Amino acid sequence: MAKPALPPVRSAVRDLTPQLLADRRHLHQHPELSWQETETQAYLLRRLTEIGLSDVRPIARTGATALVEGGRPGPCVLWRADIDALPIPEKTTLPFASVNDGVMHACGHDAHMAIALALARLFHQSRQQLCGAVRFVFQPAEEASGGAAACIADGVLEHPRVAVALGLHISADIPLGAINLAPGPFFAAPTAFRITITGRGGHAAAPHQSVDAIVVAAHAITALQTVVSRSVPPSEQAVLTIGKLQAGFRGNVIAESATMTGTIRTYTRPVLDLTIRRTEEILAGICAAFGATFTFEHTTSCPPLVNDPDVTAAVLDLARGYFGPDHIIGVPTMGAEDMSVFLEARPGCYFWLGARNEARGIAGRHHDPGFTIDEDALPLGVEFGARIIEHFLSR
Repeated sequence: MAKPALPPVRSAVRDLTPQLLADRRHLHQHPELSWQETETQAYLLRRLTEIGLSDVRPIARTGATALVEGGRPGPCVLWRADIDALPIPEKTTLPFASVNDGVMHACGHDAHMAIALALARLFHQSRQQLCGAVRFVFQPAEEASGGAAACIADGVLEHPRVAVALGLHISADIPLGAINLAPGPFFAAPTAFRITITGRGGHAAAPHQSVDAIVVAAHAITALQTVVSRSVPPSEQAVLTIGKLQAGFRGNVIAESATMTGTIRTYTRPVLDLTIRRTEEILAGICAAFGATFTFEHTTSCPPLVNDPDVTAAVLDLARGYFGPDHIIGVPTMGAEDMSVFLEARPGCYFWLGARNEARGIAGRHHDPGFTIDEDALPLGVEFGARIIEHFLSR
């Protein structure tokens, strides 16, 4: 089947493509969970050392960093790639499918690492002409929490001091040859929550003697769907999702308690505060009506990801010239990304790189056992990443 027309890549990127694919496939085949990326770390450190970069070292327990030092003075640009996988059993038929039971790169972090390694080799090859430096950060625990902060605590933004932070996320939703980026809030802040409803257990044949926690939870779940639709202003954005409900022991026992876990996604603190307040008020009212009690615990693991307007304007200009104006999408997501922690500390830009190709049957979803990408996106990521880095170093 004919490939779609794609923007060109330089000859140096074409030369790097076989190793780019080999890195991605090896990393895809050997995924590791957050804070457990020891083999991944060893592979990255070995590859960075083979390339010949300076300041190759472990960071953030299971992450890695390295530096390309240019032959001429200039700023330092940071390029970040996340490295952890998900607790998902792979169901693809790829020849390089995961060999680790129940663990899969179902969000494209293997592609992020491979692109970063190729960029490291590309800039190392031309380092004598480089004005400034490029700091590569391979961050653990994006899917958990704390990975970005741990990298910063280990000094990746200093020595040399980083001026601009950049990165990309592969996308199974965006067509190959397109990208999604926009200034301002681009990813949401994730707030994980746990609600425990406590009633009074008893025999299923005598419900009048009990307070059925499952019935209370059912009313709460239905009512909580109105938090966003009826309390958050239409001009704002928020998501409240309950993804898990646990209750009961067996069919003839009325459940004493029920536990719900879920997530809230928001772009601003006032909307988050409103969503939490309304959730508490609804839970209090429903539990009071049924004679139950509740606890509501919540934790926001990272801030919203906010793309710097000036940096993003430059990246958008480069994108129009490379991908073409008709291949740029500007739609923020309610997904979460702790690249946001880097972008709080330094101005920068983070964007989605399209890797969906329905003509070839590549149309999976993120965090799905059948997640796949079109590998033709990887050289595009290297080429466009190089153009962005070169632009900010040239300034």
